[in-house]
Amino acid sequence: MSKQVIIIGAGPAGLTAAYKLLTETDYKPIILEESAEIGGISRTVLYNGNRMDIGGHRFFSKDESVMDFWKNLMPIQGAPAKDDLLLGREKPLEPNGPNPETDDKVMLVRERVSRIYFLKKFFDYPVTLSGSTLKNMGFKNTMRVGFGYMKSVFCKKPEDSLENFYINRFGRPLYEMFFEDYTTKLWGISPKEISADWGAQRVKGLSLSKAIGAFLKKPFTKKNSKKVETSLIEQFIYPKKGPGQLWEALADEITKLGGEIRLNSRVCGINTQDGRVNSVTAIENGVQVEYTGDCFVSSMPIKDLIEDMPLDTVPADVLHVAKNLPYRDFITVGVLVDKLAIKNKTNKKTVSDIVPDCWIYIQERDVKMGRLQIFNNWSPYMVKDLENTVWIGLEYFCNEGDSMWEMSDEAFSEMAVSELAHIGIINKEDVKDTTRIKVKKAYPAYFGVYKDFDKVKNYLDSFQNLYCIGRNGQHRYNNMDHSMLTAFEAVSCIKNGTADKSSLWNVNTEKSYHEKK
Repeated sequence: MSKQVIIIGAGPAGLTAAYKLLTETDYKPIILEESAEIGGISRTVLYNGNRMDIGGHRFFSKDESVMDFWKNLMPIQGAPAKDDLLLGREKPLEPNGPNPETDDKVMLVRERVSRIYFLKKFFDYPVTLSGSTLKNMGFKNTMRVGFGYMKSVFCKKPEDSLENFYINRFGRPLYEMFFEDYTTKLWGISPKEISADWGAQRVKGLSLSKAIGAFLKKPFTKKNSKKVETSLIEQFIYPKKGPGQLWEALADEITKLGGEIRLNSRVCGINTQDGRVNSVTAIENGVQVEYTGDCFVSSMPIKDLIEDMPLDTVPADVLHVAKNLPYRDFITVGVLVDKLAIKNKTNKKTVSDIVPDCWIYIQERDVKMGRLQIFNNWSPYMVKDLENTVWIGLEYFCNEGDSMWEMSDEAFSEMAVSELAHIGIINKEDVKDTTRIKVKKAYPAYFGVYKDFDKVKNYLDSFQNLYCIGRNGQHRYNNMDHSMLTAFEAVSCIKNGTADKSSLWNVNTEKSYHEKK
């Protein structure tokens, strides 16, 4: 391998790019990862024998190449998983597939259940006009929602904000009930001030009419994931020990094939000349190390990428936009409890009869919590004592340096537990343990100077051998599969020797895919 590609970041996009380079080209990849861990925000955190998924990651894609990539790394289970055994279910899922009880690297087939918790009641997510929804909303609210939706059908608003984007698809009453407060928690500002691009990125084809249509057609149609909006998909695959397990397996494959992954290697300099990147400088163990390469692939936040370039060479307007690109940071609190206070009133059987949700959107307006995960339901192997404990993750959105970010771990965990008890999810006396994790730049945001983002994109594309991939690498709220697809496209460009980067930026701009998170 005489040619070398420097890849910044060992998240899904960076790891995928490295693997594709090794298997499809004669380039040697060197990955520089700032942290000591593989997987970025898709890593799995191990705490006292329990595993946490940072943010919740369903492995599902409408792109068959991505699905095949995952399945080749980690085959799908063929025998019942631990929770199936505990519940007495016997249903092989893949002929001759691995047994998760005896095989470690296994993808489990999981049932997707996500609901909204509002007024201490559960509502379907996506919202449908089911009997339980109508009962929980009451006659008056149901009529408001119906008339509001009819108005949105005939009186469309200009889609110059995320608020109008939602209202056009769901009507104002439903928007105010189920979207406005959660979106404000997520981004810290009103949806009125957020670009409609975020809606186009994340909720695309979904609307109330499609959600109702899917509900009505459900008893009469066979499952076909290619014809269903992503948030309506009822099953997904999931690594036995959380998402990080798959990315760690991919990292192992990369090193076996001759690639190099350097952890604790923070890139601090992007050295450019004559429209090309010549090298990058990284700090490793307090020492600066320079890496030269033929091509450079970046999944680091664009704000940091631009600021690491020679600033006297960056146009003033590009630098201004890059420096002020908005992000939202993320805090999750793991809480181990003996049991939940909420009861399973569904027809879905679960271990210890807990609620069946993978995650629950918290719409209660008097708490800061945005969402909670129940790790027992993601994978039974995420929980040390599956039969006697419930392991949950509480999610908060904030800005680095604000009051939430600066709270001590002890104070923040105490606040989170109090909120959880306040809305009736748990009783405080059932709490056994807690832990807190902070994640910087988890969510690229679509407001402020983002309206001028094309100036930054065009400037970065002017460097012939620089390819920007992944969520932060493109400042785009992509999921894992789309981040991987940007890596596929980058490798294709490198392999074919093209400097046209449009295929990278066109990933996830079609209108047929949707995921909400």
